[in-house]
Amino acid sequence: MSVLACMKKNVIQPDFSSASLPLCPLLLGQLLESARDYNNPVSSSSAPVILCIGTDRLIGDSLGPLTGSLLEKRAGKSFSVYGTLEKTVHACNLDKTLSQIKKKHPYSTVIAVDASLGTQYKVGSVFIRPGSLKPGMGVSKDLPAAGDISITGIAGVQNSQPYLTLQTTRLSLIMAMAEEICACILAVCG
Repeated sequence: MSVLACMKKNVIQPDFSSASLPLCPLLLGQLLESARDYNNPVSSSSAPVILCIGTDRLIGDSLGPLTGSLLEKRAGKSFSVYGTLEKTVHACNLDKTLSQIKKKHPYSTVIAVDASLGTQYKVGSVFIRPGSLKPGMGVSKDLPAAGDISITGIAGVQNSQPYLTLQTTRLSLIMAMAEEICACILAVCG
């Protein structure tokens, strides 16, 4: 669902207790309010931290770093971004980055962005949900959970050869999802 389509809908109180929902500014705004109240009930004015996970070495896994680079370029100093095309956050440095975020931004809500694999009819869709995401699950890696709010873009179909799927994903698909995520985050946090 596009950002504009979501803004035009009259969504009042979505049910976040179930699975992921299509990304839109209204849902992101409501999740941020809830997470801020939970993370720091005294002062909910701290800017969110955007954690964009992935690598620029696989097109399908570049959603996070591409989104991070777009946000860094367009948002200025509105919020902190970890994970860009120049400085990726990936399996080898995720633990260190999470520790750094916890130390530098102890009361900030962390929005984690990552690519994932799913079913054919969901490819190209972007979803949001409360809670952390587990990076690397599609390629059978055991990495720490990340984020207070999760945004995932379905980059390809889950199958027995996930790396091949991620290598052959169309860049135009990843770019479109990165633009959608960037626009949504900027609409709420920018």
